Amino acid sequence: MSEQRVAIVTGAARGIGAATARRLAVDGLAVAVVDIDESATGATVAAIAEAGGRALGVGADVSDRSQVEAAVERIAADLGAPTVLVNNAGVLRDNLLFKMSDADWDMVLGVHLRGAFLFSQATQQHMVEQRWGRIINLSSTSALGNRGQANYAAAKAGLQGFTKTLAIELGPFGVTVNAVAPGFIVTDMTAATAARMKVDFEALQKHAEAEIPVRRVGRPEDIAHTISFLASAGASFVSGQVLYVAGGPKD
Repeated sequence: MSEQRVAIVTGAARGIGAATARRLAVDGLAVAVVDIDESATGATVAAIAEAGGRALGVGADVSDRSQVEAAVERIAADLGAPTVLVNNAGVLRDNLLFKMSDADWDMVLGVHLRGAFLFSQATQQHMVEQRWGRIINLSSTSALGNRGQANYAAAKAGLQGFTKTLAIELGPFGVTVNAVAPGFIVTDMTAATAARMKVDFEALQKHAEAEIPVRRVGRPEDIAHTISFLASAGASFVSGQVLYVAGGPKD
């Protein structure tokens, strides 16, 4: 590879996004670390720089078109044309259907689905011009249905249809599009779910371990390793797939 490839990872200030940004930097990519609060990207950017990589912290609300377009322009100018995109940014607004507000619904669909749409649309031109690209969307096992998460499940299921459609449209231009659907991963987000359920987080992890065939819960690095493969040159014949990374099979 004569020129260093550039990746964008949204929601990369912590959790799966931060682990993914660090892993892609280890793989040799320059990484744009995107989060709604640019100052929150500092730790991830510093970790990449300390390991000898190139990174840029960028603040953007992924659901806002003008901010997304400005972010991609800045990334292209400062790091180079982005040809790897990881749509990871996410929020939770869990509630049962009869208590879910319009704002709860719109926020979750806006960040997960609209955010992936806007960033994919803004970066695809760079990928098409390079005749090479990777888009990896973060879905979830919740796409199969999960109590109290009608908004989140709908967004994550929607991302699977979005993934398959983009794979069809962009494949002729050397761009693959896949989705990773994590199961139980220990992050601040799953800790928040435990709090919503009024369950001790450690107890929830122990319960999950007993139910997962490999008998352990997932870590952000488990997802980062999977994304690393899908972003690689070796994954050029894998497209339009939803890969469940959950320690066992999912329907």
